[in-house]
Amino acid sequence: MPPQQSLSSAAWISLLLLSLIWGASFLAIRVALDELPVAWVVVHRVGWAAMLLWVVVWIARETVPRCPRLWASFLVMGLLNNVVPFSLIAWGQLHIETGLTSILNASAAVFAVPVAALCFADERITPRRAVGTALGFLGVALAVGGSALATIDLRSLGQLAVLAGALSYAFAGVWARAKLSTVRPLIAAAGMLTGSFLVMLPGALFLEGPPALNLSIRTWMAISYFAVLGTAVAYLLYYRILALAGAANLLLSTLLIPPIAIVLGWIVLDEDLAPGALLGFLILASGLLVLDGRILAPRAKAEHRP
Repeated sequence: MPPQQSLSSAAWISLLLLSLIWGASFLAIRVALDELPVAWVVVHRVGWAAMLLWVVVWIARETVPRCPRLWASFLVMGLLNNVVPFSLIAWGQLHIETGLTSILNASAAVFAVPVAALCFADERITPRRAVGTALGFLGVALAVGGSALATIDLRSLGQLAVLAGALSYAFAGVWARAKLSTVRPLIAAAGMLTGSFLVMLPGALFLEGPPALNLSIRTWMAISYFAVLGTAVAYLLYYRILALAGAANLLLSTLLIPPIAIVLGWIVLDEDLAPGALLGFLILASGLLVLDGRILAPRAKAEHRP
C-alpha cells in the first residue's frame, strides 16, 4: 500500500463534506421508501445523477466514448456498483435501522481485501491485512448480532441484503481496476450510471409498473438529495479527494459516514441502535484503520527492513 498523503485543509473539508453527504443519503433513501418501491428509488437515483454528470461532461468538453466494448464495461460496472448494491441496500433499509445499514455498508472495505487477493497477484493478504480483515468481520458479526444469525426473518434478511450489497461493491472495485483504470473518472462515473439506468428502468417498469409522480414534497426532496447530492455531486467530490489526498485517505470517509447516519436516524426517525451494533462498529472501524495502515504501520515497516 502506498504511503498516505498528508491532508490539507481543502482535503479535510472535502472529506468531511463527502462523509456528511453520504451519511445523510441513508436517511433520504429511507424517507423515499415510504412512498416509492425499491426499484423506482434506484431508477431515480441513477437516472437523475447520470443526466447531471453528462451535463458536466458537456461543460468540461470531455470526449464521449463510442467503443462498444467500453460501454459493455460500463454496463457491468453499473450492475456491480449501482444496480445490485443500491437495490439490496434499499430493500434492507425497509427492515433495519438507517444507522445499522450504514455500519454494515462500511464492510465493503473489508470484503475488498479477500476479493482483491483472489483476483490480483499483487493484492496478497499480508499479516496486517489479515488482522484488519479479521477485526472487520468480527465487528460485522457483532453489529448483526447473534439472534440474526440464529433465526431467519425479515430483519436478518435485511441485514444479509446490505452485506451482499457491500460484497458487490468489492467486486465493482476489482472490475474498475481491471477494465476502467485508464478511463477518465468523470466519463467512467457517467457511463456507469447510464448503464445502471438502462438496466433499472425496464426492470422497474416490469416489476412495479409506471412510476408514481404524485409524490409528496418530502419524497421529491429526498429524491433530489440522494440523486443530485448523494450520487452525482458525491462522485465528483470523491474524485476531487482522490486527487487531493490519495486513495488511502479516502477510507476515512468510510469511518465518518456511520456516525452521521446513526445521529440522523436517531434525530429524524427516532431510531435506537442496540449496544452490540455500536460496539461492532467500533471494532469494524479499528479493523479498517489496521487495513489503512494507521494502526500497526510501524510494526509492518519494521518487518520489511533488511
